[in-house]
This record gives sequence, C-alpha cells and structure tokens, in this order.
Amino acid sequence: MARGRAAGGIGVKELQATAHSLFRNGLELRVRVREVRDEAGAGYMLIFGEPADGCLVRIHSQCLYGDALGSDDCDCGPELQLAMDMIQAEDGQGVLVYLEQEGRGAGLVVKAMGLRAGEQTGVNTYDAYRLIGHPVDARSYDHAADALAGLGLRKVRLMTNNHDKVQAVRDAGLVVEAVPLETEPRSERAARYMADKRRSALHDPDSFDP
Repeated sequence: MARGRAAGGIGVKELQATAHSLFRNGLELRVRVREVRDEAGAGYMLIFGEPADGCLVRIHSQCLYGDALGSDDCDCGPELQLAMDMIQAEDGQGVLVYLEQEGRGAGLVVKAMGLRAGEQTGVNTYDAYRLIGHPVDARSYDHAADALAGLGLRKVRLMTNNHDKVQAVRDAGLVVEAVPLETEPRSERAARYMADKRRSALHDPDSFDP
C-alpha cells in the first residue's frame, strides 16, 4: 500500500531561492536544492533542470571514500558519476537525492571498523558488520521517496541496482522503471565487493520486477 504523497507537495517553482548554475565536464547544469530529513535520516535533493514524469532519478547513499576520495575499492563513486552523466545526456533534466547514510547507514567509524575486521578475517563487508555486531544494512529510503512524491512526480526512471530503493519509491505512490547502473570494477577488491552485492538478493539488477 502506498504511503501517499508528502503533504503539501513542495513544487519545483518553490525552490527558486536556491537556483544556480553548476558546471560539469564543461557543460552548464541548472540546479535547485532542498534538504531531505525525517527521523530515519537526512540528506539533500538536487533538482536539475525541469524534471517531469519519467525523468531520471538517482538515490545515492554517501560514500566519502568513493565519492570524494576516489577510492578504487567500491563502485560508489563510479555509480554516482555514471548517474550524473546520464542526467546530463538528457539535457540536464533529473533528480539526485544524496543521503547521509555512510557505511550503509552505520556511519564512517563503524564502516572503518568493518573494513578492518574484513582485512583481519577475510570476510566480505556484510559478514564483517555481523562480526562487529552491527546490522548489515540500516538504511531507509522513505524520506527520499516522499521527497520525490512531494515534487509532484508520478513516474520516474530510477537509476539503481538496489531493490529496496525501488520498493521505497513505489510505496510512496510513484510508478518506477528501474534503470540498472553497470560500471566496471577498478580493482580486484572492487570486483569482489560488487560480486558480494550481486549475491545479495537486494542488489541483483537482473531480477528487477517490471
């Protein structure tokens, strides 16, 4: 059952106070920003151009190592860059919801502890979290999905390999077409990480429902 649209949808025009230009790969993007927050977490929604029904959307969980430091150990940075490339290829029309959910919602310190445990024992990042007594994935996407509904969107193309993200947006009342993101691993460590994600039932783009 759908949660329903966020009360008093925000409307894209109401965001004009944050409207500005962002240059990427030599091209100009027009962007507006709003905060996304509820009891489950926080983040920001970046609205590029004038997105309409069927626009590209990326819900992205923060990864300091991959997004900002260019780590070769995961696919987070490449997925974000690919999503932005795809938005730019559609005349700069789309939405990025960037969530402060580092380390699958556990935070950077716990993520670091998990990485250390993995190096010491040889287990993957999912089992490493279990070893140190933390949930494998504590993220919620409800606030991101409700923010998208608040824009008045009824249908989106969601760039993701994560089933939880697709379901959250559908639960908010939107029609979702899943658009898998395929990136090449930049190291053997990244290849193992990506394989571990695909073995998880929640990260198998080949099994998306239509």
